[in-house]
This record gives sequence, structure tokens and C-alpha cells, in this order.
Amino acid sequence: MQADHHTLKRADLDQLAGPTVIEFGAVWCGYCQAAQTLIAAALGAYPNVRHIRIEDGKGKPLGRSYSVKLWPTLVFLKDGIESGRLVRPADTGMITDALKQISAR
Repeated sequence: MQADHHTLKRADLDQLAGPTVIEFGAVWCGYCQAAQTLIAAALGAYPNVRHIRIEDGKGKPLGRSYSVKLWPTLVFLKDGIESGRLVRPADTGMITDALKQISAR
């Protein structure tokens, strides 16, 4: 799911039910492009996890509310509460471990 950072607010994300991954990045970011295969592979095993991509940039309020400094940053939420984050994930295993945490019942 691609999200428009102008319409999506922190309060909206804080109220989400269930497991969610928020991916902050930029289309032109080489690190973000390189991580897409890893992210897709990990998420493929977790169809119940909502994935929201946020096009971030300097001074964007949503990214700032999560203190995002580098891209991509994956924020893992369970019922709107952050349970973990990965900055520039290097392998699928790191992402899978975080997905297990938010998918556990």
C-alpha cells in the first residue's frame, strides 16, 4: 500500500489494529531500492501484515514523528504500538524476526 504522507497522520497509524510495517523511504534512494527484494521476500510469508510505504523527505511530519533519520526505516507496529524498527536492513532474516514479533498472537 502506497500512502500519501500529506493525508496519513500519526494518529491514524497509532489507531491501526493488527500487525503493520511502515516503510519510510524515497523513490530515488539507492538503499531503499536495494532493500525492496529483501522486504518483499520477508513480507511474502506474512500476508496478514499490513505494509504501508511512506514517501519521506526532509521535514516531513510523519517521518519526524517516528524520528526517522536514514532510509529505508521499517517501523513494526502491533495494534498501533511500535514493537521494533530496522534501519537499512541487511538481510531477510532481520525483517522476518521482527515480523514474527508483531504477528505472534
